[in-house]
Amino acid sequence: MSAVTLDTGDRIFAGILLTGFAYFLFTVHDSMVKLLVAAIPVWQVLFFRSLTILTGCLIFGGRQICKEAWHSPVFRSMFLRSILMLAAWLCFYTAARELQLAELTTIYYAAPIIVTVLSILVLGEKVPLTRWAAVAIGFVGVFVACDPAKLGLSLPVLLVLSAACLWGLSIVLLRKIALQEKTIVQMVLNNGFSLLTAGLPLTLLWMTPSLSQVVLLAATGLVAGFAQFTLYEGMKRAPASVIAPFEYTALVWAFLLGFLIWGDVPRSEVFVGASMIVGAGLIIIAGERFRRRA
Repeated sequence: MSAVTLDTGDRIFAGILLTGFAYFLFTVHDSMVKLLVAAIPVWQVLFFRSLTILTGCLIFGGRQICKEAWHSPVFRSMFLRSILMLAAWLCFYTAARELQLAELTTIYYAAPIIVTVLSILVLGEKVPLTRWAAVAIGFVGVFVACDPAKLGLSLPVLLVLSAACLWGLSIVLLRKIALQEKTIVQMVLNNGFSLLTAGLPLTLLWMTPSLSQVVLLAATGLVAGFAQFTLYEGMKRAPASVIAPFEYTALVWAFLLGFLIWGDVPRSEVFVGASMIVGAGLIIIAGERFRRRA
C-alpha cells in the first residue's frame, strides 16, 4: 500500500471528523436561532451573526486578510455561494418560528440527497454504491424518526424544503471553492457579503435587543464561526458525496437539544431512526476502509 493512499485515507477521515463536529455546532446554532427569532427579526439575527464572525476573522487575520479577500480568485464564486447560503438561512430561520427543532431538522435533511446527486452532475465525482446506500438509509431513518408526512405542505414546510435545496447547491459550490482558497478568506467573503445584504432591510426592521439577547446573538455568531471553519476545512479533505450522509448526525443532536431546551420527549421511533442514521455513517466509514485496503 502506498504512502499516498494512506495520506488520502487519513485526509478523508479527518474531513469526516471535522464536518461531523461542524454539524453538531450548527445544531447548537440552530437552537440559539430558534430562541432568538421568537422576538427578533430574522434579518437582525443574520446581521449580528455575520458581524460576529467577520470581527473574529479580522482579529486573527488583520488588514492583510481584507486585501487577500478583495483580490481572491474566487471572489465572484463566493458571492454566488453567499447569496445561496443567505437565502437558505432566511428560509430556515423564518420556518423556525412555526416548527419544532426536530421537525426543522427532519425536513431539512433532504439536503444530503441533493448534495450527492449534484456532486456527480457538477463536480464529476464517482459515487460508489455504498455511499448511495448510506444516503438512502439515513434518509429513511429521518422519516422513521419524525414522520414528516404528517406535517403536510404548509408554508413553513415549503420554506425548509427550499432551504434544503439552496443549502445543497451551496455545499457543492463550497467543495469546488474550498480547494482554491484559504478557509479564513472564504469566511471573510461569505460573511462580508451576508453582512451587507442583511444590513439593508435591517434599517426598517430594527428592534433594540435586551442584554440577554445581545449575549445570545454574540454566542450564536461565535458558534456559527467555529462551525463554518470546521466545515470548510472538512470540505477540503473529503469529497462532498462522502460527507453528505454525516449531515444526518445533526438529527440526533436536534432531538437531544429539543428535549433539554423545550422539553420535547422523543418517541420510540426516534431511537430506531437514530440507529439507522448512525448506521449510514458506519457504512461510509467501512466503505472508505475497504477502499484504502484495496
